[in-house]
Parts: sequence; structure tokens; C-alpha cells
Amino acid sequence: MSARSTALVLGLVVAAGSGAFALVYGPRDGALMALFMLGCGALVLGGAHLLARRRRVVGALSRQFVAGISLAIGLVTLGVGAIALLMFLSPHDAFTMILLLLFAGVLSACSASLLAGGVLDDIESVRDGLAAVGEGRREIEITTTAHDELAELAAAANRMTSQLAAGEAQRDAAEGARRDLIAAISHDLRTPLTSLRLLTDAVEDDLVDDETRHRYIEQMSVHIRSLSALIEDLFELSRLEAGDIQWSMQRVRLEDLVQETVEAMRPQADAEGVVVAAEVAAGIGPANANPEKLQRVLFNLIQNAIRHTPADGSVTVAAESKGTCLEVEVSDTGEGVKPDERDRVFEPFFRGGRGAARSGEGTGLGLTICRAIVEAHGGEIWVADSPRGARVRFSLPRAA
Repeated sequence: MSARSTALVLGLVVAAGSGAFALVYGPRDGALMALFMLGCGALVLGGAHLLARRRRVVGALSRQFVAGISLAIGLVTLGVGAIALLMFLSPHDAFTMILLLLFAGVLSACSASLLAGGVLDDIESVRDGLAAVGEGRREIEITTTAHDELAELAAAANRMTSQLAAGEAQRDAAEGARRDLIAAISHDLRTPLTSLRLLTDAVEDDLVDDETRHRYIEQMSVHIRSLSALIEDLFELSRLEAGDIQWSMQRVRLEDLVQETVEAMRPQADAEGVVVAAEVAAGIGPANANPEKLQRVLFNLIQNAIRHTPADGSVTVAAESKGTCLEVEVSDTGEGVKPDERDRVFEPFFRGGRGAARSGEGTGLGLTICRAIVEAHGGEIWVADSPRGARVRFSLPRAA
């Protein structure tokens, strides 16, 4: 409360009290009461304002409470004593008034001390809890003994602690994923680079004949194309995850796009002895998508399905309408995906049962890029239940 507000309150209280006293006992006694109240009130409130400004000197809150209560009781007692003497009361009456005032003051001090003790305990609880959070503990919960502003402060501190714990968990998970990604990339780079170095050394040292040199150069070209594909996929994935997307969305007829993609993948499927087919009902409605990126998703999923399907197996691409969206599915008759690995198949370089490092064909980023593209379209991608093989489904928004 400011000094102006305090003076206004004091003036109103003095006017009301002295006015009531004047109505009962006359104007003279009312004026004396106003003088008494104004003098005592000014002393007490002035001392309180001075104490509030010198809180740093007083120290702890407990000392501030004691000083405030002592100031109020002491000054009021002195004022009442002075007025009692000025009013020419008998010593007996003056002593009785002062004794009763001291008794009321002691009771007020004890009551205030009890209330202040609970407040101080809550403050210490919040302080100790925040100190523990600052030391790195996240499992604590700050509690208070009342439903007041300190309880709200404790609840806010608990929410902050929970948010810190969640943020640190996400940060640790991201850091772990970053380390795994670096390890996987290092593995994928080390293998072809080692082969390239050995092949280059053999060619440079003239240790092989012309036919072998030509074969080595072809192998070097394969490794270079593999490295180039890996770098291109990493670059595209980083752009997708950063939201650096400048695509033109349009109405895409899924039956035409799926059929075109399946026909393009048929030679590769035939070479592996795998039957690939499209099962898209006509008239399911167009999707709102970028056709080139959507076809990239289908290429990656079909290629991955062919790679994990044995000879004489099959890969099927289907699409259907689901409420406000369209769902596309690529299923195969391969070994399938373990239930505990379904959420991880879209992680970079993940290979079920073989850790994070890539082995075999491809860059190991195909499914990760599929997820990023589908989510950029506003859809979802997941591994669905299947009694045999694997079923990867993704959703797309329906065109308006």
C-alpha cells in the first residue's frame, strides 16, 4: 500500500471514529479522540512504512513479523497511556486500560505468530523445493499447508519441475538419437570409403591388369553412387525436418498414380521373383498432395517391400476412402515386422534385430523420408497389424 493510500485510509478511520465519539460524548471529546487516533495512527503507520523500506536491514521474515507487531503494540500502548494521563483518569483506571491493552496486544502477537509460522513453513518448503530443483532433482513435489497464494506458487513450481523433467527427457532422447544417427552415418560412410581407398590404391600402384582395373573402376562407381544417394537423402531429410518445404499441392487421382508407380517397379519385382500388383477401386476420390513427393513415398515403400519379400512372394498396393481422408497401404508376404519394433522402423538407419547401422541395399533413410513427407502433407504413417508379412499404411487429406 502506498503512502497516499495509507493516509487516505487513516483519515477515513479517524473521521468515522471521532465522529461517532462526538455524537455520543460531545464535540470536545470527539476532537480529543480524533487527535488521539490521528497521533497514534500516524506514528504506527509511519513506523510500518519505515520498517517496510528497511526490510533488508531487519533480515528474515520472522524478524520482520516480530518487528512489525512490536512496533504496533508498543506505539499504541504509549499513545493510550499518554491519552489516559491527559484525560486525568485515576491511576487505577489508567493502569487497567494499559494492562488490558497489553493483554490484547500479547494475544494479537501470539495469533499473528501462529499464522506467520504457517506462512513461513510454506515459504521454506517452496524455497527448499526450488533449491533441490536447482541442484538437478526432478522427482520432488512441493507441498503447502493452505490453499492460498503460496499454494499457487508451489503448484506453479511443480508444473515447472515437470516441464523441466519432460524437456530434459526429450533433450536426452534427441541427444541419444543424434549420437545413433552419427554412428550410423559414420558406419555407412566408412564402408564404401574403405573400399574406395583400397581399390584406388590397387589401381594407382599398377598391381592389377587392365581387365581387373576396369572391374575395380566399375566397383568404385557403385560406391560413389551409393555415397551420392546417401548424401542426397540426408540433405532431403534435413530440409523436411526443418520445414523447408515449397511444394505445390494439387488434386491427385490415386488410382492413376498407384498404377503408374507399380508399373515402374514391376521390372525390379520381376528380377527378384516377386509379384507386384495394384488394388485401387475406382472413384475413391482425389487426394490433396504433391504427386512427385507422393510417388517418392510409394517408390520407397514398394522397394522396401520387394527387398524383404522372398521369391514367389507378392507385394500389393491398395487405397481406400476413410472418412475425411484417404489411406494407402503397401503390404507384402515377407518376414514382417516384430510388434516391439513397429514404432522404430521409421527411425533413420534402423534395422530390426540388427541395431541402428545399415546393412544391405539402400541408404537406410527411405522409411524416415516417407514419414517426413507424409507428415508434411498432414497425414500419418504406421505399421498395421498383419497375420503375414508387413503392412505399412499412410493417410492423406482428401481434396476439397
